[in-house]
Amino acid sequence: MTAVARPASLPQKKQRLRLWIRLLRTTRAIEADLRERLRVQFAMTLPQFDVLATLYREGNGMTMTELSRRLMVSNGNVTGIVDRLVAEKYVLRQAPAQDRRSFNVRLTPTGATRFAAVAAAQEQLAVAQANASKTQTLFGYTRITAPFAGVIRG
Repeated sequence: MTAVARPASLPQKKQRLRLWIRLLRTTRAIEADLRERLRVQFAMTLPQFDVLATLYREGNGMTMTELSRRLMVSNGNVTGIVDRLVAEKYVLRQAPAQDRRSFNVRLTPTGATRFAAVAAAQEQLAVAQANASKTQTLFGYTRITAPFAGVIRG
């Protein structure tokens, strides 16, 4: 029977790879949990939440093209998501008088209220999950992951 190598005895290259894989798995688990909670508790998809969040931050709305650029998805994907949010009366889509080929989208008051409620619930969950960890551990995670964010963003 062979012994499993202890992390400290692994070459630095392997340790980095293990950390990267662990971060990826953790991210996927968090995202899966978020998707499930949004679906079950709020009858909302993560892409719908992302659209509402983007429009909420923007305040005055934006064009569909700008929305798709900010979300880094195709115009076609954004159109389907916005269609569902319009049907729910969370988003208003209007063609500007000067350019009928494009559409502006913005939150309705109902959409802003709905987003604020969902975001507050998600924040409470995130805080509760973070409170389950020791403060020192959270600072350690932040310190360890900060360089990854800088490298990924370029």
